[in-house]
Amino acid sequence: MPSKFVLSTLSTSLMLLAALGLTACSNIPKYDKPAMTIPAEFKEAALFAKANPAAADVPDAWWTLFNDPVLNDLHTRLLPGNPSLQVSAAAVATAQAAVGSSRAGLFPTLNLTGGASRTANVSTSPKGTSYSVQGGLSNWEIDLWNRVGAGVDAAGSRLQASRATLAATQLSLQATLTQTYFSLRAAEATTAMLVQTTDAYGKSLALTQNRYQGGVASAADVAQAETQLKSAQAQQQEAQLQRAQLEHALAVLLGLAPASFQLAPSPLAGGLPMPPAVPVQLPANLLERRPDIAAAERQVAAANAQIGAADSAFFPALTLSANGGFRNNDLGTLIQSANKFWSIGPSLVLGVFDGGARQAASDTARASYDQTVATYKQTVLTALQEVEDNLVAAAVLQTETTLQQEALTAARRSLDIAQNQYKAGTVSYLNVVTGQTAVLGAESNLLSVRNRRLAAVTQLLKNLGGRW
Repeated sequence: MPSKFVLSTLSTSLMLLAALGLTACSNIPKYDKPAMTIPAEFKEAALFAKANPAAADVPDAWWTLFNDPVLNDLHTRLLPGNPSLQVSAAAVATAQAAVGSSRAGLFPTLNLTGGASRTANVSTSPKGTSYSVQGGLSNWEIDLWNRVGAGVDAAGSRLQASRATLAATQLSLQATLTQTYFSLRAAEATTAMLVQTTDAYGKSLALTQNRYQGGVASAADVAQAETQLKSAQAQQQEAQLQRAQLEHALAVLLGLAPASFQLAPSPLAGGLPMPPAVPVQLPANLLERRPDIAAAERQVAAANAQIGAADSAFFPALTLSANGGFRNNDLGTLIQSANKFWSIGPSLVLGVFDGGARQAASDTARASYDQTVATYKQTVLTALQEVEDNLVAAAVLQTETTLQQEALTAARRSLDIAQNQYKAGTVSYLNVVTGQTAVLGAESNLLSVRNRRLAAVTQLLKNLGGRW
């Protein structure tokens, strides 16, 4: 049928393009993951292993090892509501669309056009209406030097990097939520401790006032007791402030307005859970598990492909244009063999002088590659440092927790002795004040150490849970 002519013309163009495509060359440099010297074991692994017995494998939901139902519930609400995670998810969608856009350059753009034109009665053209229908492609670049293909490769690597960044963002948010929750519980425990402390200080002040009225104690003793009480009350207000602000931070992490979120006090004695045992990991496993490292490596691959795209500009660009259709003054007989027309032809363009623009683009691509390699290496080193820091922190803080507990026991015993001696009139109230200060300091230090230990273990669990 005559209508097959357009399709035949375009098919011929496609076959020619396919044949030329077989001879295409790639300018993308051979890619190898940036080489780094990675130790076989972590420096602090022995210290950590001695303080922490081997544990079972860490699940993807690593926070469940803390056995805190409230924390588990918060995590179920984190991913659906967090705006930062939605930003990263949208970045993945954008990168996916960029892959489709770059891949479209590998294929021709076909157009179908129909039209009618009215011509005046002049010497060169008879008066009447002309009808036409035509299809064609224009300036389709035959990717001889893999310029378009390199762009596709770069976009694909960026897509993989964006997916890894999404996973890294998710892990970071999970760790942030976990540690924010523990810090809130620590502030809560500090508030409870200070409530008991102010109650005890209030009784001491009342005792001192009675002794003063009885002529046994001095006005200085009363002033010191009152100072201790007011100082503890001020610290209680500060702890309540910290707890409120951390609750606001939790609300924002969940994608909620602070006014619409409230967390009930912890039912746990002491407010903070015991950290779980974490197995020792190897540096090589860390590189496989951490999505931030994977994202940095995929950016290196994208930059490497971009070098090929930039270098292809030094070679001639071959494009193909084709057009075919029907044209006649009678619409009823338009689609007939006698009315057909067609054209097809390649075009070869080679830049002769561009003022150094191509060389500058090539140099920029190579500099960008070097930058991404350095970023990748820095990301790996930072990850190794983070694990080393938290290995030694988890081990040392475990020992420090025991020592702080012993220090608190000793401080309480010393305070009991000082209070009994003061009641007996053998020491001044300054001894009681000193004992009270020591107890409060030991209790605060113990809570701080426990919270820091939870933070270190949280980071280690995050690294192990970030499977990639």
